[in-house]
Amino acid sequence: MAETDLQELNEQFGVPNKDLAPDVVAELQSIMRMHSLSAQDLFFKWESYCIKMDMDGNNLTVESLRALKQDIQDALERSNRSHNVHIKTEKRSGGTPRTAVKNSGDVFGMLDGLVPNTPGTGKLSKNASKKRLETPSMSRIKGDIPTSSPDHKSPMRVDSQLDSMGAIPAASFNNRPNPGEVIEVLNDHLKAPEPPMAPHGESRIKLAASSDQKKLSYKTLAMKSSEASEILDDRIDEFLLLVKDHHKLDESEFGSAASQSTTEVVAVGRIASDSSEGKLNAASLVLETSRRTGGGRRIPLNLQKLKGRYQFFPGQIAAFKGINSSGHEFIVNEVLELPLLPNAASAPATIETHRERLRGGPDAMDSDDEPAPLNIIFGSGPYSTDDNLDFEPLHALCSQAADTYADALVLNGPFIDIDHPLIATGDFDLPDGANVDPDTATLSTVFKYMISPALNRLVAANPHITILLIPSVRDVIDKHVSWPQEPFPRKELGLHKTVRIIGNPMTLAVNEMQLGISSQDILWDLRHEELVGPHPADTSLLSRIARYLIEQRHYFPIFPPVDRQKLPKVGTADGLPTGAMLDTSYLKLGEMINVRPDVLIVPSALPPFARVVESVLVINPGYLSKRRGAGTYARMTLHPPTVTEEELCSGGMVSHKVFERARVEITRI
Repeated sequence: MAETDLQELNEQFGVPNKDLAPDVVAELQSIMRMHSLSAQDLFFKWESYCIKMDMDGNNLTVESLRALKQDIQDALERSNRSHNVHIKTEKRSGGTPRTAVKNSGDVFGMLDGLVPNTPGTGKLSKNASKKRLETPSMSRIKGDIPTSSPDHKSPMRVDSQLDSMGAIPAASFNNRPNPGEVIEVLNDHLKAPEPPMAPHGESRIKLAASSDQKKLSYKTLAMKSSEASEILDDRIDEFLLLVKDHHKLDESEFGSAASQSTTEVVAVGRIASDSSEGKLNAASLVLETSRRTGGGRRIPLNLQKLKGRYQFFPGQIAAFKGINSSGHEFIVNEVLELPLLPNAASAPATIETHRERLRGGPDAMDSDDEPAPLNIIFGSGPYSTDDNLDFEPLHALCSQAADTYADALVLNGPFIDIDHPLIATGDFDLPDGANVDPDTATLSTVFKYMISPALNRLVAANPHITILLIPSVRDVIDKHVSWPQEPFPRKELGLHKTVRIIGNPMTLAVNEMQLGISSQDILWDLRHEELVGPHPADTSLLSRIARYLIEQRHYFPIFPPVDRQKLPKVGTADGLPTGAMLDTSYLKLGEMINVRPDVLIVPSALPPFARVVESVLVINPGYLSKRRGAGTYARMTLHPPTVTEEELCSGGMVSHKVFERARVEITRI
């Protein structure tokens, strides 16, 4: 194999400063030759296989690659069988034979058949016996974990019932492998401090909303096509003005890509596909103009002059220099860079105020000592595996927050997940001690007795902790079913008053740090819908898709949303996930406000990671619970900001540079 191909394999599959073993390289090359795959396509298949098998993507061995090779072969055989059977059926009915290979849940079909898709009528936990499980870690939070899992005395019966619903039987949380293992560290040169001996005397965090949360309380299920089209048009026109100012272009240099002309013009529009089916590719790529600049017409793009240096996704706003001399296609000569939002910055006096707050009170420590860094934990739902509603991972995470006296715990939904098989059927029991009439109980009651106790015990152990809850469109307790999404009401949830519920998405100031959060899994959508040339500007997948969010200034820049059929399957009877639930009329509420966030939290089914992209610390903490096993969370240790004498005297704004002073650990729960 050519040296360039070997180098690409090391870039896709290797780890920093360490090349792949020769036997691993040989096996990778064997798979590439057998199935005519590029290194990037093979990496996508490996990534999907790891998600499917709940494996660590970094555990690249000859044995695991041979298993991948067999899985690819099995998928091809299933595809061929489906194709042949469908053709025979069409012949019997007298119709024209058509290929019946369906899109299988991801770009390369590796998630097809992840779970059985046969509907079942059996109940999962009828007359289920109760048992109590203890959180495995030593914790300052005491108390039993409520249980609602199926009858543990009949494993064969439970497995068959879960099978009939497409659910995957989960391993015991107590027997999870490598609990507490740190699988990735960002800025490992920064020391991880020892937890304090006792809770701080007062909260060390001051919150301030940067987004207008009241605007999220719009009426759902009332979208008008005229309003939606205006929002999409306005976004193109806004970026046109940004490009004009950034590149100092004259108004006369702009034109419509869809209009025939022999003069080179600058065209701004939205990337789209000429087909509603299939994945975006170079042949189907079109540029959609706004009604003001091009009458809303679409024109095919010719990318040959870019020599493979391109990366696009549906919904992306892009600016090109090119020419449409034939009237049939726009020949792109150059892709113009889009301006980024400025970095977040604060006045020196403001930073000094936040630095003093980190001391935890006037009598907490000597004023000459360096303040202790902030300890912030990020977790994301689901919080329970497919076979129970014990919420053991949530209890374990709250135990970690109590044991280390964390300053903040940030939890993304879903909390009560509509895609959970037990919630979908309604066949589960409330924990012992819940004196509630079953006929009057609601799903808010479920939250009150299954989620709230863990959070309330955490507050009792660490009274000054800041707890933030971010809803998800999969949260069954929330009547606001669309994204962007307002906070769900706290009434009847039994939460302590210190627990705060914010919108989805949300940008807020945590002391000086600008924190951006969205519980929508945009990274999965971008990963599976992007079109990448042979020589993209950024070869790192995770950095590239994170950069899309920053460049597009939006928490959900893809449009239209990915088809539910392509998303990872869930444990409900039909296996279809909820999907994006996007309300196009209110897309503007998903924009980043004024400045780039210092930290961007975007939970995803992709492997968890922490990356610095364009001075933004992007964190995917992973899901705290996977469908059949424990997941991961992220812990950020944020060291105090410093202001030099020169910056203090100048009175100018000082950049926060959070990415330089934050240590992030991705940890197995």
